[in-house]
Amino acid sequence: MGKFWVIFVASISFLLPFLCNSFSPETPSDRRVLVLLDDFAVKSSHSSYFNSLKLRGFDLDFKLADDPKIALQRYGQYLYDALILFCPSVERFGGSVDVAAIINFVDSGHDLIIAADVNASDLIREVATECGVDFDEDPSAMVIDHTGYAVSETEGDHTLIASDDFIKSDVIIGSKKIEAPVLFQGIGHSLNPVNSLVLKVLSASPSAYSANPLSKLSTPPSLTGSAISLVSVVQARNNARILITGSLSMFSNRYEKSGNEQFLTELSKWIFHERGHLKAVNVKHHKVGETDEPALYRINDELEYSVEIYEWSGTSWEPYVTDDVQVQFYMMSPYVLKTLSNDKKGLYSASFKVPDVYGVFQFKVEYQKLGYTSLSLSKQVSYFVSHDSGYNFSFETSLTSYLEETCNRNRSSQKSV
Repeated sequence: MGKFWVIFVASISFLLPFLCNSFSPETPSDRRVLVLLDDFAVKSSHSSYFNSLKLRGFDLDFKLADDPKIALQRYGQYLYDALILFCPSVERFGGSVDVAAIINFVDSGHDLIIAADVNASDLIREVATECGVDFDEDPSAMVIDHTGYAVSETEGDHTLIASDDFIKSDVIIGSKKIEAPVLFQGIGHSLNPVNSLVLKVLSASPSAYSANPLSKLSTPPSLTGSAISLVSVVQARNNARILITGSLSMFSNRYEKSGNEQFLTELSKWIFHERGHLKAVNVKHHKVGETDEPALYRINDELEYSVEIYEWSGTSWEPYVTDDVQVQFYMMSPYVLKTLSNDKKGLYSASFKVPDVYGVFQFKVEYQKLGYTSLSLSKQVSYFVSHDSGYNFSFETSLTSYLEETCNRNRSSQKSV
């Protein structure tokens, strides 16, 4: 029994580095990534993409998708920060991984990349549906474009298409213009209209449609034009990020002269939180001209609110500079709404007069902007004091007075009866 215990402790000690180096608010970039493959040959055929991740410090753990030993967590802790599914034809995941485990992984704040193709299994389609997109129901369908096509290995089918219809967001795909079009060969998908968190990052052209390239159209295709999404992303409410595409070959080494490498590299920086990840620190409020946070305010006092906001660059926190951050002075509804000014170094501030209203107020910042992690800040100011009366108002005092008054009324009613 003693020997077994020693081995068990040693095993736990060996695993601790992997269990503890999970996504951190201080260094938010994903670092340990599980890559599930249909075939290990994908490691070499898609090596350029994998190498770009390794060069940026990511630790990639390659496993076959049906490996009976794979697991996303152990001893209640996640082993990985992100998951890449390059296994479009897998019918059943190995080990303890299934659709529910993957969704729980994302719900726990971890990131996900899904790449399907024309051989996409029902399992991969189900994962995609859970993330807010639906691949074409026809298992033989591919995206076809007789106008916006590139040279195809199969002459005349026009399934290798070229697209430059990118989302207009520098934070998601980078500020440097992608000069060459992205080449795509695979299956299209539509966005679930109920899910407002899904965004099209790369769309098909108006002349594209989804159908079987080997047969003539007998009915109008269900997916047509720019409604076809080639690449979509999701930023969940917990700020986990997901990329979904119907083309595994898009990530391969085949399209060297296209815009694929730049597009996918820049997009991966966003998916893995190297860009667009915000944090807020040092939330403060005080009277104008003072520095300490007071125990109370008087009505019509001038006060100042401040907060520091930074964006993760992939290696360090840099000042986030914008002009659209607002603070609310809130009680049931905003009594004051002010746009915060910034000093270009990350410090945001605003000053205003305390309204002539008694109550329990909150300073609130609810910041949501395309491509950026959301910020939700609140700080309560529990009571105010009137200049004239000096009467201390608090929620507790108000409630006590109300209860005493109610009791006195009840006693009076009982006496009169």
